[in-house]
Amino acid sequence: MSEPLYLGLISGTSMDGIDAVAVRFAAGGACIEAGTTGDYPAGVRSSLDELRADPDAFPAARLAALDATIGAAFAQAANALIEAHDLDRSAIRAVGSHGQTVLHRPEADLPHTLQLGDPSRIARSTGLDVVADLRRADLAAGGQGAPLAPLVHRALLHDPDETRVVVNLGGIANVTRLAPDGAVSGFDTGPASCFLDDWYRAHHETGRFDAGGAWAATGRVDRPLLERLLDDPYFSAPAPKSTGIEYFSPAWLRARLPDDAGTRPADIQATLAEFSAATLADALNDLAPDRVLVCGGGVHNPDLLGRVAARLDRAIDLEPTTDHGLDADLVEATLIAWLAREFIEGRAIDTPPITGAAHPVRLGALWPAPPA
Repeated sequence: MSEPLYLGLISGTSMDGIDAVAVRFAAGGACIEAGTTGDYPAGVRSSLDELRADPDAFPAARLAALDATIGAAFAQAANALIEAHDLDRSAIRAVGSHGQTVLHRPEADLPHTLQLGDPSRIARSTGLDVVADLRRADLAAGGQGAPLAPLVHRALLHDPDETRVVVNLGGIANVTRLAPDGAVSGFDTGPASCFLDDWYRAHHETGRFDAGGAWAATGRVDRPLLERLLDDPYFSAPAPKSTGIEYFSPAWLRARLPDDAGTRPADIQATLAEFSAATLADALNDLAPDRVLVCGGGVHNPDLLGRVAARLDRAIDLEPTTDHGLDADLVEATLIAWLAREFIEGRAIDTPPITGAAHPVRLGALWPAPPA
């Protein structure tokens, strides 16, 4: 009997679209049958940018409306994937939806996190069971609620003959250390592309990101600014730890920029790229991997990858996870499909080594398909 299909839906901290994937899991592997990235509807990105800039001031009524709008967009992404690839809807066991993270404050007195994208609308529109709300159970158990990517890295990329570190380069970068004996740990290292994207959009009328890091490559690194950026206490805090774009926010960056930043934007972009590279390379040097595997949007940024490689203590290739059987552009969506399967099969997830939770937790909640 063929393994069921699971769909995974996510928009990452770059907020640049919705990744959708259809996966079958068997024998410790993942077979991706279809995958795509779709755009948000007009106006959603600008609303998300506004929310990201000052989440405490964003009106509750607009937040509720945005939750519904993103839910409808996620449902459309799932249906488009099914229809474009002629998938058998009856073979799909469930849809996993991460939603769009707009707030993540694990260090608050009462830790909280918020992902938008109403799962009820996804279930109604697709006619499928939906597993969502994938972080809060871990927070309730005393964990960080993030990163979750190490869970699927352990399941699909572990090798008993070498120590691997998997790097996910989205808006925020995270690392997973996979030891030969199966031990796993992981944490967020800090910004990857979030500041690069913001600064690029502020100085270009078209496009949402610095393709390939081409603009950053034209600038010169401002060393005093780089030292100010690196001085944040997050970088010296021990793991487990997680962060997000509400901490490393536009306001965080503005408070550290020099007065003449606007007159030399390419230099600032180069400095932000060096900042992302430095924080990631420091983590990699501490973790001492035999092999480094890279996934996420940053895998397409040779300028950033080159800066990381130049800061490593020893020469080591930064290999895309695609070369090891897991599409580098769809790792996080595959994670969400995997989490949906784990929930449907009733398994608690061993998050404590990664998030610091007090015990394994069953991540997610179920929104059943509507009656036929």
